[in-house]
Amino acid sequence: MEKRDTITEIFGANVFNDEAMQVYLPKAVFKKLKKTIEDGLELDNDIADSVAHGMKEWAIDRGATHYTHWFQPLTGVTAEKHDSFISAPKNGKVIMEFSAKELTKGESDASSFPSGGLRATFEARGYTAWDCTSPAFLKKDSLGVTLYIPTAFCSYRGEALDKKTPLLRSMQAINTQALRILRLFGNTTSHRVVPSVGAEQEYFIVDRDKYLKRKDLIYTGRTLFGAMPPKGQELEDHYFGSIRERIAAYMNDINHELWMLGVPAKTQHNEVAPAQHELAPVYEQVNVAVDHNQVTMETMKKVAGRHGLTCLLNEKPFAGVNGSGKHNNWSLTSDDGINMLNPGDTPHENIQFLLVLACILKAVDRHADLLRESAACVGNDHRLGADEAPPAIISVFLGDQLEDVIDQLCSTGEATHSIQGSKLRTGVTTLPNFDTDATDRNRTSPFAFTNNKFEFRMVGSSDSIASPNIVLNTIVAESFKEAADVLEVAEDFEEAVHDMIKKLFSSHRRIIFNGNGYSKEWVEEAKRRGLSNLPSMIDTIPALVSESSIKLFESFEVFTRKELESRMEIEYEAYSKAINIEAKAMIDIAGKSIIPAVIRYTTRLADSIIKLKTAMVDIEPYAQSSILIDVNEHLKSAKLALENLIKLMDDAGEITEADKHAGYMRKVIVPAMEELRKPIDELEMIVDKDLWPMPSYGDLLFEV
Repeated sequence: MEKRDTITEIFGANVFNDEAMQVYLPKAVFKKLKKTIEDGLELDNDIADSVAHGMKEWAIDRGATHYTHWFQPLTGVTAEKHDSFISAPKNGKVIMEFSAKELTKGESDASSFPSGGLRATFEARGYTAWDCTSPAFLKKDSLGVTLYIPTAFCSYRGEALDKKTPLLRSMQAINTQALRILRLFGNTTSHRVVPSVGAEQEYFIVDRDKYLKRKDLIYTGRTLFGAMPPKGQELEDHYFGSIRERIAAYMNDINHELWMLGVPAKTQHNEVAPAQHELAPVYEQVNVAVDHNQVTMETMKKVAGRHGLTCLLNEKPFAGVNGSGKHNNWSLTSDDGINMLNPGDTPHENIQFLLVLACILKAVDRHADLLRESAACVGNDHRLGADEAPPAIISVFLGDQLEDVIDQLCSTGEATHSIQGSKLRTGVTTLPNFDTDATDRNRTSPFAFTNNKFEFRMVGSSDSIASPNIVLNTIVAESFKEAADVLEVAEDFEEAVHDMIKKLFSSHRRIIFNGNGYSKEWVEEAKRRGLSNLPSMIDTIPALVSESSIKLFESFEVFTRKELESRMEIEYEAYSKAINIEAKAMIDIAGKSIIPAVIRYTTRLADSIIKLKTAMVDIEPYAQSSILIDVNEHLKSAKLALENLIKLMDDAGEITEADKHAGYMRKVIVPAMEELRKPIDELEMIVDKDLWPMPSYGDLLFEV
């Protein structure tokens, strides 16, 4: 039998990790670099040249010819510029060189990326700076082998033009404040606290040939037209179902590539909707998790092409079936292994945990709009609030055990017990009985506590997880700081911390909801509690520049006011541009493909009626006539809706302010697009399949 490489043999083979560094770096340099990474220190210039040389030798030994500073601008995707290792030729020969400066610093045209006014067109200089806490890696493709160096991206004046820079700033903020909380309880061994994240990635897979016949998928990533097939997801047979051979081969290929890149891909399965799947990794330090999620999305798309498939990451590529999210599992872990969100077996006695929990509830309640904004993207407007995703209302699920502890504290001032799990008895003698958890899970909650972490389920499948983690880190840092400021000077710490926990739980209980987040009753209840409901991306953007947000981010030096204002501008523009593309795609597809196809069908029907009447004068061609009348009515509606959308799009060009333009696109263009879709989806159910100009939902979802 042919020997196959094991996961342990291939994992991290293309990563400049500890194993590689020990081989290619001098021992003293390796130790100093490790300390720099672990302690979050600035890279010492004395070792930078040695690190650059070792990294270059490692990369060249594996076939690399180029390197790139890999960064995450505010486009929603990553960016890279490739340079070869060759230096100026001498005597007709080239030397392969890579200096400390080339490793640690790069330059890119900052004005060509979204900056929201931070950079004028003529102000081009931007810098990339090596993030040594996220390991460099190699990618092999048609270009050859390239060394990828994860970097931050800033303007000439130091403003953050990317998602990584503020993320790293937020990590510093929560580290400082979390350590203060640990010190309050006598901890002297922890020296660093890092947010750990695992991002569950949902996605759709469709046949590539069919994808290429759908202009809407090509241009926008989602279907702008499409009637539901006879079967959708109502039988619930796809969820955790047997994985088809073609998809299994694809998943196997993804896993191999990700493991080689050091991405700890762990779980894979079919999701609820047909053609929908999920990949989940093991938890990692948050900035590494962000980088690895970007690598995962890029790899999923690339590998799909090899298998004659296309990976769809849009949040709602198909109407009528589940959309895709990216569950952001967030926790706080110290360098000596303490998970600050671990309640233990008796959480009512775990005062440190209760304080941490109370601070997080305060943070989420106070900054709910900001947290909601961090998960806002155009595709999520179609997903949030539907039957498979959290509503656009922020609430926190804690479960019966913790809610009972809070009830005790708020009613009597003291918690004396914690609900414990029971024994699960199956009634089958050959099956083991086992202890259940003390709390069930709630899949309808946007922010749910799940044993030792919080799962933020609002994040869209196509979106970077950087933004929600920047917000989570910073709002919790603020809450920790305010608690530590009081408790560090308290005369009686025990009394002060108990009083604070009770006060925080009492003040912020409104954010706790353990019921069905999909129900209409919850929408009314949330309104009664004073919780905001922000259904659209447009509704959320003002939260970026509210005075409370500016004060929050500036106090922890995560964002400046200008950086927040720039992101507001970018988000308005991103929304407008996305809807603009969708509307133009609808006009193009409807006007050039669908309506002409329907006209051909009506001509066929009319010819049939004429021929039938000629052949049999006394026979009324009821079926053909009835269908023709029906089709003509829908065709008329489609044509009128198309003309209206064209006119409204022309009017949109007159609006110059970014926020007003985005508001117009949301309130005027989106409804007009929906009006155009309705009659066309009806026509798809009537017109001959051989005349319909693109594959149907049934073709895309079930024929993979």
